[in-house]
Amino acid sequence: MIKITADSTCDLSPEILSTMDITLVPLHVLIDDKVFRDGVDITPAEIFRYVGEEGKTCKTAAVNVYEYQNLFAELSPKYEAVIHVSISSDFSSSYQNAVLAAQDFQNVYVVDSRNLSTGSGHIVYDAALMAREGLPAEEICSRLEAEIPKVDASFVIDRLDYLHRGGRCSGVETIGATLLRIKPSIEVIDGKMKVGKKYRGSFDRCLEHYVRNKLSDRQNFDESRIFITHSMCSENTVAKVKEAVRRYADFDEIIETRAGCTISCHCGPNTLGILFKLKNNKEITRI
Repeated sequence: MIKITADSTCDLSPEILSTMDITLVPLHVLIDDKVFRDGVDITPAEIFRYVGEEGKTCKTAAVNVYEYQNLFAELSPKYEAVIHVSISSDFSSSYQNAVLAAQDFQNVYVVDSRNLSTGSGHIVYDAALMAREGLPAEEICSRLEAEIPKVDASFVIDRLDYLHRGGRCSGVETIGATLLRIKPSIEVIDGKMKVGKKYRGSFDRCLEHYVRNKLSDRQNFDESRIFITHSMCSENTVAKVKEAVRRYADFDEIIETRAGCTISCHCGPNTLGILFKLKNNKEITRI
């Protein structure tokens, strides 16, 4: 058997993790002088309380080499191989640390997803499906490398104050976007985050335009699976997005998941994305 592990940033649901026997490695959340493990010691709701009610700034930190070594040491003797899928190496040093840790084990493979949240989740999910089929580790890793450029990952952000607190957005931009009711989309292009299309109006209205914009080219995307991943959006908002997705496409699976602490730290509440795969590699020049 082959064991699949992943960074906690893949944002797969507890049900998927349990059913597919995927083990997560938690990144760290830093609040003042305290360190929490993503999804273990702290939840997104608690982060929003720290920031919204107490005015604190939350940061995230990578999994260190020692933590990966402990995980691989525990799992590698029990399995034919261990395949770890990491958050993009451009977002975190987690990938580099996992590679360093894996050097001590002959049957541990590390894959750079070049993505985050359920953009990485697609790759983790695919890895688990292939492991179930009994494919050898080398073939799984080779197939994953071919799938990684096909993932289309993006989010629409309702408010910019979390990005501002994290130093990723100026105060002037934050105020201007709030006054003009601008909701920017953030896209993952070639492993890096870039600002995409900017929407204007209510959050729900912006999401409707966002879904239509992302799913307009039906000939070019893989309809096997789409994730709707969000940070504490209302049930009504998520239901409207599901309805819009069904209007523009016919996916075999529409999977709702909650964003973990990493997305929540940087983007705040009311962030929602649709994440799917294209039939062909995504053009990295598109923004």
